[in-house]
Amino acid sequence: MPPGQEVTALLRAWSEGDEDARDALVPMVYAELHRLARLYMSRERPGQTLQPTALVHEAYLRLVDIRRVRWEDRAHFFAVSARVMRRVLVDIARSRGSLKRAGGLRRVAFDEQMVTANEWSASLLALDDALRELAQRDLRKSQVVELRFFGGLTSKRRQPRCTYQHGR
Repeated sequence: MPPGQEVTALLRAWSEGDEDARDALVPMVYAELHRLARLYMSRERPGQTLQPTALVHEAYLRLVDIRRVRWEDRAHFFAVSARVMRRVLVDIARSRGSLKRAGGLRRVAFDEQMVTANEWSASLLALDDALRELAQRDLRKSQVVELRFFGGLTSKRRQPRCTYQHGR
């Protein structure tokens, strides 16, 4: 069975409650999840304590807690995983800005890289708010933006392969 089909079969078995399928699935998808996490973390502020591996593990813990997901295929799994990773990062960004921490005070950074990173956290929160608003208006468009930004998808279309050549 090709790897993509094997992942889909394991996802469907997991949907039906087979925890052995879930355990067999993890090594097959871990590298791709880690690649996505590295992409997300590369956009975070320097000195961030959360590492890509920790992001994958946190996302995994949240995925395992999701009940009643009917996994359609590999793409569906990675789309949901991207959304879960986004939620982890948004939760961290929100906790950084909450009044509980530093009593509402904000650190002033003297390093330009830090300013950029703080702007990234604010941008992440703004993006999350915008995606929620867009989802209320047009869920499909919201999903496309989310998958492009958080899922690493591109807008390049695959050209159909044509075996017919003119003149032959």
